[in-house]
Amino acid sequence: MRTAGRSPQPPARPAGSRPQALEKINLDSVLGEADNARYVTSKILHLVQSQEKTRKEMTSKGSTGIEVILSTLENTRDPQTILNILNILIELVSIGGGRRASVLVTKGGTQILLQLLLNANRESPPNEELMVLLHTLLAKIGPKAVNAVSLGKNGVVELMFKIIGPFSKKNTSLMKVALDTLAALLKSKTNARRAVDRGYVHVLLTIYVDWHRHDSRHRYMLIRKGVLQCIKSVTNIKLGRKAFIDANGMKILYNTSQECLAVRTLDPLVNTSSLIMRKCFPKNRLPLPTIKSAFHFQLPVIPASGPVAQLYNLPPDVDDVVDESDDNDDAETEAEIETEIEDDMDQHFKNDDIETDINKLKPRQELGRPLEELKMYEKFFPELSENFQECDLVSKEPKPFVPDANLGGPIVVPTAGEEVSAEANLSVKGISLKESNSLLTEECNRRPAFLELPKKDSIKDSSLLQQNDQRKLLPSCQCLSQEIVKGLDRISLQNSTKSDQYYAGCVIKKENKASLTPLACSKTCEHVSPCGGSLFEGSSVHLGKLCCTGVDSEEEDSRSSSSGEQVVLEVSDVSPVHDCDLYIEMVKNTKSIPEYSEVAYPDYFGHIPPPYKEPILERPYGVQRTKISQDIERLIHQNDIIDRVVYDLDNSSWSVPEEADVLKFNSKFESGNLRKVIQIRKNEYDLILNSDINSNHYHQWFYFEVSGMKTGIGYRFNIINCEKSNSQFNYGMQPLMYSVQEALNSRPSWTRVGTDICYYKNHFSRSSIAAGGQKGKSYYTITFTVTFQHKDDVCYFAYHYPYTYSTLKMHLQKLESMHNPQQIYFRQDVLCETLAGNSCPLVTITAMPESNYYEHICQFRNRPYIFLSARVHPGETNASWVMKGTLEYLMSNNPNAQSLRESYIFKIIPMLNPDGVINGNHRCSLSGEDLNRQWQNPNPDLHPTIYHAKGLLQYLAAIKRLPLVYCDYHGHSRKKNVFMYGCSIKETMWHTNVNAASCDLTEDPGYRTLPKILSQTAPAFCMGSCSFVVEKSKESTARVVVWREIGVQRSYTMESTLCGCDQGKYKGLQIGTRELEEMGAKFCVGLLRLKRMASPLEYNLPSSLLDIENELIESSCKVTSPTTYVLDEDEPRFLEEVDYSAESNDDQDTELAENAGDYEATSQEDGLSDSDSTRILLS
Repeated sequence: MRTAGRSPQPPARPAGSRPQALEKINLDSVLGEADNARYVTSKILHLVQSQEKTRKEMTSKGSTGIEVILSTLENTRDPQTILNILNILIELVSIGGGRRASVLVTKGGTQILLQLLLNANRESPPNEELMVLLHTLLAKIGPKAVNAVSLGKNGVVELMFKIIGPFSKKNTSLMKVALDTLAALLKSKTNARRAVDRGYVHVLLTIYVDWHRHDSRHRYMLIRKGVLQCIKSVTNIKLGRKAFIDANGMKILYNTSQECLAVRTLDPLVNTSSLIMRKCFPKNRLPLPTIKSAFHFQLPVIPASGPVAQLYNLPPDVDDVVDESDDNDDAETEAEIETEIEDDMDQHFKNDDIETDINKLKPRQELGRPLEELKMYEKFFPELSENFQECDLVSKEPKPFVPDANLGGPIVVPTAGEEVSAEANLSVKGISLKESNSLLTEECNRRPAFLELPKKDSIKDSSLLQQNDQRKLLPSCQCLSQEIVKGLDRISLQNSTKSDQYYAGCVIKKENKASLTPLACSKTCEHVSPCGGSLFEGSSVHLGKLCCTGVDSEEEDSRSSSSGEQVVLEVSDVSPVHDCDLYIEMVKNTKSIPEYSEVAYPDYFGHIPPPYKEPILERPYGVQRTKISQDIERLIHQNDIIDRVVYDLDNSSWSVPEEADVLKFNSKFESGNLRKVIQIRKNEYDLILNSDINSNHYHQWFYFEVSGMKTGIGYRFNIINCEKSNSQFNYGMQPLMYSVQEALNSRPSWTRVGTDICYYKNHFSRSSIAAGGQKGKSYYTITFTVTFQHKDDVCYFAYHYPYTYSTLKMHLQKLESMHNPQQIYFRQDVLCETLAGNSCPLVTITAMPESNYYEHICQFRNRPYIFLSARVHPGETNASWVMKGTLEYLMSNNPNAQSLRESYIFKIIPMLNPDGVINGNHRCSLSGEDLNRQWQNPNPDLHPTIYHAKGLLQYLAAIKRLPLVYCDYHGHSRKKNVFMYGCSIKETMWHTNVNAASCDLTEDPGYRTLPKILSQTAPAFCMGSCSFVVEKSKESTARVVVWREIGVQRSYTMESTLCGCDQGKYKGLQIGTRELEEMGAKFCVGLLRLKRMASPLEYNLPSSLLDIENELIESSCKVTSPTTYVLDEDEPRFLEEVDYSAESNDDQDTELAENAGDYEATSQEDGLSDSDSTRILLS
């Protein structure tokens, strides 16, 4: 701060007497005392700059220091004394904050400063140093609402607009501080309304354009930024936003920001302009008739309260998409401005969610149900009474892990009109490789390929009935001419020979043979229609269309194509748990609410991990800003927008577009989720996801089919109704794509795809009904661009690797058919039926007893239990892949797996929410509720899987056979790596700053053993992300209830990332199914080590493995918050910073001037990972 020049020095005075001396000078009011006043004020300035004590004295209660200073300022005419006093006041306000600014205002300082400002403004030319100091002081007082209103009433806003003006190289410092003052004043709604009423919004835009045009060398960027800050402040109110739109502000800022893009140092201007435009962008409603799911399921019981009850109690004529008074309250919109509510909470979060009631924290083992009632679960534990007297337990040799011989034949996919063997029960129409056959291409685009299967009790052949049903079943399939039929390729699926093995998946061959190899099967094929699909009596399943270009080949021979070349997709015996034929058998018994009849190719063909690494995507500079700019163009250039609906679940009369350059979409298959698609531009589409059934939100999981694409074109997809405030799509995660063409070319894999990926808040408004009562909330957009490799391919996109309910049933049946019953005890039961009538599998795995001698039977029965569950949230498909790894390891011939089976009895519920998975839900079951919030009081009618899963655990507690470990597998959308949540009283108390020692708590630290083991054995596991804190909001989750009520100390949630890893072996890589399955296997290995460590002979644990107390104490001060309030997730708060680019908070002008081009550097780019920023317990 500038200090005053020195004057002749009067005799020295004590420091404490400076204000009194000044008061005396002031009272005497003698002109000869000017030098003395100048000297005293310079000394006071020196003291307030160097001594906090002096600053406190002058602003303390009862002190007259401020009054004396202000009185002197009002009466003196000496320029140097005025400058000294202004510097003193700036020092007091700068360091003291709002309280000292308030003292200045209450002492009448505002009027004095305003009068001084008016006097200085009349001078010609004005004293620039004086004006700068005055504005600096007013800018520091202004942000406080009371001060701003007071200043506004005294005409400061009008005065500021007299000072600021068009481009001029004179008085630029004054212009800058005046703009800062004005921006601070306009944050007051009263002042903002005053500015709007006087037409100042148009004035600000005119000034900005003038400075933008004349500042060609960008020397006055801070002034231009100051004008934008004023516009940003005034547009915080609805009137300001309307005035901005009326003044053509959108187009003005759009054009000026586009001209700034070429200069990196102007990014702060572009970012602020973008923020203003997004804020002023008129809120749109989602183009839906209702935000409730497109599918309806009537509940057997309506809950008495809660979101589902509210949904059912809504009057039928209520528009639930938008509020009537949407965007009417300025306070609501101000809450959304500049930073997200949730993200702001992350920055200043005091965790009041951690449970502090010690009585609630102490586990209290409660049966909850009468013992007589719990006896119904005895039937699920036959291993506790089985004597094995009739079993042959002699052989200990492992049975080879090979596919069932009965399933070894090839699956035939004949073409239309082809005679099919009576033994074949599965047919799919093949696709011709002829190069230019427009009729064939048209027919393929209409999905003519059908896969139809009979129920097991299907009626025998009735040709007449088939012909009558044919037109009903295949309305879009026209009969193909015999000439086209002859040219179709044959596609068959069969097991490969050992020489053709390909890792965990499929091999494709081309063979020149005209005949088809029939499927070896005992069932008969009733009839093949001449229209391209085999028709059966009973239920049917259609397989999606194949790509019209057939299999790519470098040298395509049209003669070989037309002569009946056969494409054979062969399933390797390396991973025999996927069986295409068996999958279809499972699909027939799967019950969906939309009554799906189509099968997605990825689920039919299966998936093999690609043989290459998929690194976390590096975020391009400015990508989000570019996407937002393109969205703003929609408003400015509305005539360029096509706005055509090309897919709509809500409209039964909707038809597939016939144009060749329009993509075709579909999601009518198991686990599919896509509700509506709107073509925005030629190659850009807005996609809307379906809500969970009996819900009006939870939009995140997507799984849909796209066809009709061309190569060499970047197609942009925008999923526009997401709800979370942030996503790993901002940190390198890519969506997944499955190409049928690639599958036919021996690469049946889900691969990470997409460029220009980002996730940001859009202009679609969420109604208060959809936002849990909050108004003014917006939806978010996931946007990504894909360039397809094959013309007219059929591709599938998914949020994560799909794993359907039918896939689970297929895997379980394959595992059961392959195991050696002399070595492995495998049992599959139906725990219960879901609301839709699907069975919930319960699996038991352990080792057969060594013999049927008494001691061996006793050892068998007394093995401790391990209880595992997964997929309570349908959208967390990675949990199923981890569970698949666990199941396959437990059933393998690995010696450690055998030791594990001999050590434990595994009770596994691999899918707690079958209905949600089948119907494409993200989080809920058909009851519209999050099943992982129902464990305290599950309703047997609404939450049968949770009710009976808890019943199994209660039964084990009743018979004194508590599981050693309970673990619920989950997926995590906003953190990286794999980690666990557990339950600890001590750690919870430590994190609430309560002295745990005073609570006389004794706690076995064994709950940390398994996570610690996994951190040393599983490369994807991160101990640093684990938390053992018990939160109030999680009191009804499986983890907490099983710990608190059932009494299982080692009760965990294991979270697997949807994105990738930032530590260990897989650092920098996106996670795939290979890594997820490995995690499931490593979990088993960890259980084996846990058994060995917990055995009596080895109970003294190595200090290097479990240095519990030190670790806890070290970590107790490093915890942020392990919870989140975004859609009630089972996740810690998301602290990984996102650079929203256009939302950068770049108000610090000094930093702005020095680092104007560095606004896209995220924490990850700076080497700070999200696990570092959210670290809870350091290992």
